Amino acid sequence: MKSAAQTRKTILAVDDDPHILEVLEVRLVSAGYDVVTAGDGAEALAVLASRPVRLVISDIRMPGMDGMRLLEEMERRGIRLPIIFLTAHGSIPGAVEAIKHGAIDYLTKPFDGQELLTRVAEVFAKAAGIEAPAAPDLAESGLVGGSGAMRELAGLIDRVAARDVNVLILGESGTGKELVANCIHRRSPRKNGPLVTVDCGSTPAGLLESELFGHVKGSFTHAVKDKKGLIEQANQGTLFLDEIGNITMEMQVRLLRFLENHKIRRIGDVREIQVDCRVIAATNADIFEQVAEGVFREDLLYRLKVVTINMPPLRERREDIPVLAEHFIRQFCAAQGMPPVIVPPETMAYLMAYPWPGNVRQLRNALEAGVVLGSEGSLVPGDLQLPLAGKGPDRSGEGEDSLSLDASEKAAIVRALEQAGWVQKAAAPLLGVSRRALNYKIQKYGIEIPRRRPKK
Repeated sequence: MKSAAQTRKTILAVDDDPHILEVLEVRLVSAGYDVVTAGDGAEALAVLASRPVRLVISDIRMPGMDGMRLLEEMERRGIRLPIIFLTAHGSIPGAVEAIKHGAIDYLTKPFDGQELLTRVAEVFAKAAGIEAPAAPDLAESGLVGGSGAMRELAGLIDRVAARDVNVLILGESGTGKELVANCIHRRSPRKNGPLVTVDCGSTPAGLLESELFGHVKGSFTHAVKDKKGLIEQANQGTLFLDEIGNITMEMQVRLLRFLENHKIRRIGDVREIQVDCRVIAATNADIFEQVAEGVFREDLLYRLKVVTINMPPLRERREDIPVLAEHFIRQFCAAQGMPPVIVPPETMAYLMAYPWPGNVRQLRNALEAGVVLGSEGSLVPGDLQLPLAGKGPDRSGEGEDSLSLDASEKAAIVRALEQAGWVQKAAAPLLGVSRRALNYKIQKYGIEIPRRRPKK
């Protein structure tokens, strides 16, 4: 039988504001918890050294020793306790960073008393052995793999989804940025609201403003009726801005204003409309380089990137290729009503060594072609219709004359362009990448496109 000291749930509340400490103490004591308070990190450490505590609730920003330094000092002294941070809206990035370093949760000020008690109850329930919510089922979203990079991604999605903060997803074309955005939305408190996707890369600049903000009848030629913009349609849900790096400076200003006050004004309208939505943005461009070049606003970037998720390219998680191949082939065989298709060791070795400039999207497209074209239920490299398929896999590092990863990728792109008659629009699908990504690679590798002779 446990003693009273063992079952007592003592919470240490740390804040430099006496009023906040009073509110915390009243709320927690009324719920049956024992509470001890401290005015800063140093005082909190003294309390922790003098009596048993089960949970710490601390402000992040405090004079003297702040919350982050308190967390670091607790770890240095071997004090392994769950800690919930309190933070103002402007300090959310700091709270997110604290979670990465060991904090288990955070609440924004002014916090809701019932939400505080719910979070605290969850901490003690978990300590009592009650199973925590499962990690996100990435396979359900098409994000498959057991590599360290994917496990880290799964954990980050799980933490980010539950918190209503803006997210910026960075990564090459084909890495699964939109799938991550979908996964975050489905696991968020806004899951019952709409998920509205805007492709900023394919929408002409002249139309994007109307698409995002809407317009009123008569505001311009062909505006024959009022139109609700995509931002407004995302109310109570999530707005996913894909290829955000493509928007004009003028549009960046309008978007920044919306992110600051959550209000929009339709083109031609004088009234403002309040919109409550979470914003997830994604880009395959080097957004920080764009800021340095002055083509993307730094203040907008930091509004978008409260949390940043970096998508690993497939070449950096090659150990996931066998799992991905099995997943996609099983999926395609079921869709086509075909018997199972096997991947012989030599074909798997080819898949493992291929550079995959188009990442998971290119792998998926290649395997789909292989399932359709393969004979006798087995895949050979030629069935995949990949550039360089007849030359064998890239064996970088095996000899002085072997292809480097970049050289192999460049050769794959040239092969696809030759196959498509040097038409980029036709070559991009062969590589499983967007036209914009292909154009970036062409410039990166200095590939010269032959001039077409004018028709006579």
